[in-house]
Formats: sequence, C-alpha cells, structure tokens
Amino acid sequence: MTKLVLASKNKKKLAELNDILSQLGIQVCSEAEAGVDVEVEETGTTFEENSLLKAKAVMEASGLPAVADDSGLCVDCLGGAPGVYSARYGGEGLDDTGRYKLLLENMRGQMPRTAKFVSVITCCFPNGDVISARGECPGTIAFAPMGEGGFGYDPVFFVPQLKKTFAQLTAEEKNAISHRGKALEAFQVKLKEYLK
Repeated sequence: MTKLVLASKNKKKLAELNDILSQLGIQVCSEAEAGVDVEVEETGTTFEENSLLKAKAVMEASGLPAVADDSGLCVDCLGGAPGVYSARYGGEGLDDTGRYKLLLENMRGQMPRTAKFVSVITCCFPNGDVISARGECPGTIAFAPMGEGGFGYDPVFFVPQLKKTFAQLTAEEKNAISHRGKALEAFQVKLKEYLK
C-alpha cells in the first residue's frame, strides 16, 4: 500500500482525501502520524505555487511522498478575490463564519455574483518527481448562508443546477461536483499512471 502524508492539519480534508484515494490502495496519513509538524508560509501567488510549497516542505521533513491541496474561492465581481488568500481573508482572528460574512459584506450591491472554487493538488516524491492536478467548480455567491454541512465558504457557495449551497449537499453529492473532487479525480488518474 502506498502511503502519502497530507500537508495539512485539516481533519476534514484528510477524511475527504482518504475517501477518494483509498480505492487506489493509497493511504493518506496526517503530519502527526508521520511524526512531523510543518508550518509552511504560503508565499505563492497562485494555487499551484502554494500547493507545491506545502507538499515539498512536508516531503522534505518526513522523507515520504507528501500531498498538498491549495484551494480557494474566486469571486468575479471582486476581481478573483479572495483567491489564494481565502483562508486568511480579513486577516487573523476571523473564523469561517467571519470570513464569509465579510465576503457577503464586500459584495453588497455587486453583480454578477458568479464565482468558482479552485483546488490544486500536488504530490512531491523524495526522488524529485512532482504530480499536480487542478479542479474547478463554478457557482454563485448566495445572499445569505444556507446549510449546516461543509466548512469554509460552503454555506454561501450556491450551485445553480442543484439549487443548493455546498453546505446543503451530502458528502457524496459534494465530492461528485466539487473542485477538490475534480482535482482529485484528475490527480488519481495521473497517480495511477505514475505508480504503474
């Protein structure tokens, strides 16, 4: 069984990656399980750059192949913001709810409300090889939060064809259409090829 270390402390991300990659016989473990604790400064200006920074740092610290996901929300009327700064939007001290409330505030009276979630998955191997895949999910920003599930901006990210926000979807529904689901699907194909 191939083992990858997830360059993130997000338990929900860990569960999501294991759900999808376990079918390939790949086990994803946390940094703690690999005996490392890495704080990576996300200095990149693209999801690709930040994803690579995180995967590389954890791979170097653990000596194991490491996988990282950098994702965020890009809102058209805000010029693509919050983008790579999605998790740090509004600065320190804001939680998920604070961040999406700030987003709604900043969008007041702005149209169109189109947006997309972007995810880039990168895996760095100790031999220097790198695999990377990108996924996107288009949607719109709701006028108010709806739903109890998910995390981050999920309560305000509305998927028109399903008439629900990400926070109203089941894990299965979300994985089928989400940016991370799509990135992981493409990543899975590349990884399968690589491991042959």
